[in-house]
Amino acid sequence: MLIRAEIPVDAPGIDALLRRAFQRDAEADLVQRLREDGLLTLGIVATDPEGGVIGYAAFSPVWIEGEDCQWVGLSPLAVEDEFRHQGIARQLVYEALDMLNEFGYRGVVVQGDPAYYAALGFVPAAHGHLHCQQFAAAAPLHIFTLAEDAMADANGRVEYAEPFNQLLN
Repeated sequence: MLIRAEIPVDAPGIDALLRRAFQRDAEADLVQRLREDGLLTLGIVATDPEGGVIGYAAFSPVWIEGEDCQWVGLSPLAVEDEFRHQGIARQLVYEALDMLNEFGYRGVVVQGDPAYYAALGFVPAAHGHLHCQQFAAAAPLHIFTLAEDAMADANGRVEYAEPFNQLLN
């Protein structure tokens, strides 16, 4: 297995993985729209020995109180059914966090299972006084800081890029 940043040839495999993993089109359409709109900060893939995509994580900009604070959101995150429970998602997230840190990003937000993301080092966003009205009914918001002073200007409402609004429909 190889974990690396996505390249254009990966797009069809990513699309197929997301449609299978979520059993709907919304996440695949979201990633395609983020790419088209230049809002995909980082896409990272896990590939099998033949180059097939078996895992994927996408990161896109988020705004805090309408300001670009150099934070990104993690969504979606998916692994092929037959490869789940092998730590691939964890490896995708950790590799991406390293890359984002190198790129100078200050923090990451994600909505999801508190126990799962706590095991990856994320903490509840409420600890940092962040919240997300956009997906209020969704899973809780969590944060991972990449810079020591990441919380200095990160306080208030988190907004995902506009293509995420289609997930609500």
